[in-house]
Amino acid sequence: MERCEWCLCNEKMTRYHDEEWGVPLHDDRGQFEFLMMEVMQCGLNWNMMLQKREIFRACFDGFDYDKIAAYGEADVERILACDGMIRSCRKVEAVIQNAGHFQEIRAEFGSFSRFLWNFTDGKSILYAGHQKGRIPAKNELSDRISRELKGRGFRYLGPVTVYSHLQACGVINDHLESCARRQEIAERYPTVRKRDR
Repeated sequence: MERCEWCLCNEKMTRYHDEEWGVPLHDDRGQFEFLMMEVMQCGLNWNMMLQKREIFRACFDGFDYDKIAAYGEADVERILACDGMIRSCRKVEAVIQNAGHFQEIRAEFGSFSRFLWNFTDGKSILYAGHQKGRIPAKNELSDRISRELKGRGFRYLGPVTVYSHLQACGVINDHLESCARRQEIAERYPTVRKRDR
């Protein structure tokens, strides 16, 4: 099977590409996990995040946002002391703070997934040019969503980080034209073609 080149470095990356990346996600726990892994990634790389994914899940109660929102200082110290954990107090505190804001969006919209997918009317976007590898670090959509999230108090979710999340959870289908997953996802899920701005 032809794949995007970025996933060929190791088995975990390949499996993530084949099974998760770009697949439209409508599960709130999954959304929170991907978002908070993006928070932990800031300044690092996604391969490291996948290698540490089970450590994150153990530290953050399986990314249960309700439990995380109730964490206190002892939990921050526990997480930072965990073997293999990224030792950034600010990032850990951001995950906890973001969990509370995630709950607020769920209360307002019924689910975080509904809030996020409202930006595209529930459809994945295929942007012209992206299939050829002309993929930006951010775009108008990620700018808009980032502003909305920051306005609601979220931290570490700038437009570049949000764009990466939109790719991961399938709001944007950025598999390359040569990758078999691009067409598989486009045929299986509601999709719209657009020009990027």
